[in-house]
Amino acid sequence: MTLTTTQALAKFLEDITVTDYQKTSIVEGRKNRVVENLTAAFPGTSDLPFSRAVLMGSAAKGTIVRPIDDIDVLAVFSNVNGAWSKYQHDSQSFLYRIRKAYDGLSIAQVGARGQAVRIFFDGGGHVDIAPVFSYGNDVYGLPKGDGGWISTAPTVANAWFAKRDAELGYNVAPLVRLAKKWNVSHSKRMQSFHLETIAATAFSKLGSSRQNALASFFEWAPRHLDVTDPGQQSGSLNSYLSWGARTELVTALGSASDRAKKALAAEAAGDHSEAKRLWGIILGSGFPT
Repeated sequence: MTLTTTQALAKFLEDITVTDYQKTSIVEGRKNRVVENLTAAFPGTSDLPFSRAVLMGSAAKGTIVRPIDDIDVLAVFSNVNGAWSKYQHDSQSFLYRIRKAYDGLSIAQVGARGQAVRIFFDGGGHVDIAPVFSYGNDVYGLPKGDGGWISTAPTVANAWFAKRDAELGYNVAPLVRLAKKWNVSHSKRMQSFHLETIAATAFSKLGSSRQNALASFFEWAPRHLDVTDPGQQSGSLNSYLSWGARTELVTALGSASDRAKKALAAEAAGDHSEAKRLWGIILGSGFPT
């Protein structure tokens, strides 16, 4: 059966979207493994008791794509036994103590400045555990490389994204999943949080046409690169981009925008074969051309 451009995009989106089974068996399953391990290593009687785990990042927003690579988990530790006074001036010791519970694993960078413990799985993919203390009001202290702490509010950012997705007819998350495939297929220049926030910021209205949404995203994204953290803690989300990297990203977005416009024109002319060929270049080899 020959697919129209709209059908091909719908099929591609279905193929990259995590299934309900995967949400349970992989995403929730790996989070639950973290809870089990940290509860055993840091019980309530510990001087550093583990409190709870919260999904964050793409898994929490519904923008994670297949194949599942990384899952981000916020691991909240309690100050009930005065642990904060021990680590407030030495976040690296706190981080290394968490790592010791996963002996032999390395420290991984999370975002632009924070650090986490990365756990790899035999079946592929990994979980980044970001150990934190609660500052209250959904703000947490996350270790950074110099031994200090940075403030982060991922649950606030998640709630903001969910609100924007609902306001735009639940069309933002599907757009982000498609844009992430473009990003992966073209040198992965954008950090996921940055891309998600731009997509949720750039649109005042958003319909269900995936091709129109993607074309608009590529056209408008360069004007929204300076978006700030919706959790109101980290400032501008483009701080990871050097001047050269920013220039390369703008160029890549421009190339994608040009191809998307040509694809829309080909589709309007009834040439679905050409439209799908162009979308295949944009979205990668898995696209059904």
